[in-house]
Amino acid sequence: MPIMVFRLGTNIFKAKNKTVPTSSEVLSHYLIQCKEPPWTSYFIKVGSIQDDQWGKSHFNWQVGNSNYHILRTGCYPYIKYHCTKRNKQDLTVEDSFFRAIKIINLGLPCLAYGIAAIYLIRHKEIVYTSKGKVEIYFLYPEDKGSLY
Repeated sequence: MPIMVFRLGTNIFKAKNKTVPTSSEVLSHYLIQCKEPPWTSYFIKVGSIQDDQWGKSHFNWQVGNSNYHILRTGCYPYIKYHCTKRNKQDLTVEDSFFRAIKIINLGLPCLAYGIAAIYLIRHKEIVYTSKGKVEIYFLYPEDKGSLY
């Protein structure tokens, strides 16, 4: 019987290919491509990025002249981003709260959301990064610049 050894702290879902962009780069480039929209919400495949935002659930993100509140969750095989243009705030409490909820419910709702997304996604767009093109996915096409 073969012996299997797992290293603690290894993220088995990380992209192994170092030529893919970071999740930060995709996020910034997409917001710039869309001319800093009031909001957007998209999915990105886990394997198409290096996840340098792992563990973050609610945080500020500065792009150009705008600050965004980013709500982010893993929903395997995707990561879901919801971005809203807002003034910078201390989001430490909210980030900890969302992380605690994910831990308490063992991530099962996140997994269910990811499985549902496989069947519900109807639209995709290309983000151009320094490492090439990356596809991001939407439940439906967004009206860029729309407030709602």
